Amino acid sequence: MIIPIMTFVIVLALFFMKPVIETHKQKIDWLSLILSTIGFGSLLFGFSSAGNDGWTSTKVIVSLVVGAIVTTLFVWRQLIIPKPFLELRVFKIGEFTLSAILSSIVMIAMLGVETVLPLYLQIAHGMSALHSGLTLLSGAVVMALMSPITWKTFDALGGKRLATTGMVLLTLATLPFMWLTLDTPTIYIVFLYAIRMFGISMVMMPVTTSGMNALPDSLIADGTASNNTVRQVASSIVLRS
Repeated sequence: MIIPIMTFVIVLALFFMKPVIETHKQKIDWLSLILSTIGFGSLLFGFSSAGNDGWTSTKVIVSLVVGAIVTTLFVWRQLIIPKPFLELRVFKIGEFTLSAILSSIVMIAMLGVETVLPLYLQIAHGMSALHSGLTLLSGAVVMALMSPITWKTFDALGGKRLATTGMVLLTLATLPFMWLTLDTPTIYIVFLYAIRMFGISMVMMPVTTSGMNALPDSLIADGTASNNTVRQVASSIVLRS
């Protein structure tokens, strides 16, 4: 179902997307690429293996140690070369760092439930994969409807109030998932999931935009890359573990 939507978006992007900041060609630092691949890959492999082999497994321990060492080398290299593969100095700006942490937490909260909830409905409620997947539709609709509203509200109120309200909603709607049982009504789950996504829509865009606004124009592209990297790595580690 995703493929035709992605294809449509890519085609539109080719015609309508325009550069909003100055672009330039830059050579890839291949050593940094290799270090990041080995470092992050080892960490992800270690966390994913822990679920089957346990945290005391030699394979898990070696993978995590190698990943930590190589990732440290990767970070060190980014701080000493003139044109880093990933500009980590953006994290010296406190507001950007806070936005990256909050957006990572929200991403983990969103992907974690999106992964577990359909499995719970299939196993505990005996639903088919299609019907369990459709329970996520309410959240997707809420996010789609809230995106333009959140953007306008952000301009009027700022990111702090929106993010605070959204985190409160996300937390309150997540807590009831601790007491799900075999007899929990599906409509109750769908309602809670929609509220969670409502809260997430109030946090994701505002904190990301606030973080980017805190950067000088020359670091916006680097900030985008660093923010996306942190979010994806954090989400992958949590999902795999």
